[in-house]
Amino acid sequence: MNYKVIDKDTYYRKGVFRHFSEDCKCSTSMTARLDVTDVVSYSKKTNTKFYLNFLYLLSKVLNSRDDYKMAYNWKTQELICYDVVHPTQYVFHDDTETFTLVYSEYCADYETFYANAMADVEKAKQTREYGLDMANHPNWFDASYISWLSYDSLNVELPDGYLYFLPIINWGRYREENGRLQMPVTVRLNHAIADGYLVANVYRLLQKEIAAFVGSNS
Repeated sequence: MNYKVIDKDTYYRKGVFRHFSEDCKCSTSMTARLDVTDVVSYSKKTNTKFYLNFLYLLSKVLNSRDDYKMAYNWKTQELICYDVVHPTQYVFHDDTETFTLVYSEYCADYETFYANAMADVEKAKQTREYGLDMANHPNWFDASYISWLSYDSLNVELPDGYLYFLPIINWGRYREENGRLQMPVTVRLNHAIADGYLVANVYRLLQKEIAAFVGSNS
């Protein structure tokens, strides 16, 4: 795990950061529908799991820009940016209706990421422990697939004043609309390090990466 310390005096969002980390501590959350028709088609054609393919694309997007790799070191009161952030995915156990956290490492190479993430999932299926280990996984972001519902809105609440900067991403079941498959995706970021533009940009980058991924693997 490597990171750089951001100089708050020269940080390009210093005014916004100061306001939303001191005066008005809050987060910003947005839900929008993403066209995943081509990713679903690719997944079926290659007999791969859609949610792992999407998890790869999401991880690639969040690692493409420093704004999505930020964290706050409360011990030193430093604003930091990790070199890389990894996804925390989940395994649902039907028998107990509980979850196990799966800490998967991001790798830019798709085939490596997919194979490793799949192995992580299979290993997690063997336990019923929750498995939370934030101390040893500080640069992992939360990525949760809500497969039972194609929802319209979702909001993740954190305690007031808690300066948690890593992204929290949820997505639900896709559904057909006008001949295309649309999937709800919710992006939550702390307002101190992100505004509406940066939240909306996640969707724009995802759509761009989907097109590139499907095009390069067609």
